[in-house]
Amino acid sequence: MIKNIIFDFGGVLTLLAPEEALKRFKALGVENPEEFLNAYRQQGPFYRVENGDISAEEFCKELEEICHRPISHEEAKEAWMGFIASVQEDFLEYLQPLRQRYTLGVLSNTNPFIQSWACSPQFTSKGKSLDDYFDKLFFSFRLGASKPGEEIYKKMLLQGNMKAEETLFIDDGAKNIEAARKTGINALKVENGEDWRPILDKILLSDR
Repeated sequence: MIKNIIFDFGGVLTLLAPEEALKRFKALGVENPEEFLNAYRQQGPFYRVENGDISAEEFCKELEEICHRPISHEEAKEAWMGFIASVQEDFLEYLQPLRQRYTLGVLSNTNPFIQSWACSPQFTSKGKSLDDYFDKLFFSFRLGASKPGEEIYKKMLLQGNMKAEETLFIDDGAKNIEAARKTGINALKVENGEDWRPILDKILLSDR
């Protein structure tokens, strides 16, 4: 029986716009941003900040070396925010009744820049943050592990005190879904921006 429903952030709760992120980092001075940035997993300092290997401040310093000019925290944050096209607020509101029966969580490859926005009143038009919608938040830079590595799922289950067979994970990345299933977690693959609510309703109805 499903007791925990865990959602990916980008592509599931928000619409992703990787091309906009590439454009913004290029404007900062990153000559070939596509070498570092990907919709699902980053490279170089972009990966290290998401994996928790370096801090936001250290990322800015490394970005300065790439861009050959000073980079402020706000400049870096604005560029990272290019990934987020919009927040699926109707999806978030749909989840609220489910919290009465399930533990809801987020598992995301993300960094301190996007996380600081998501966990603030600027997240939605109603002045709510990600914390207002979910019981547990699992961020790669805090866990020190990233999808699609299996380690991040094991750490999530341990820290969340959850059993794999009682957990459903929803993500738009095929490799992420595959890794979750290898750890025994039930997983649902969706597309970036897809309305997954009807599918989730069917799964939960059949699980009763």
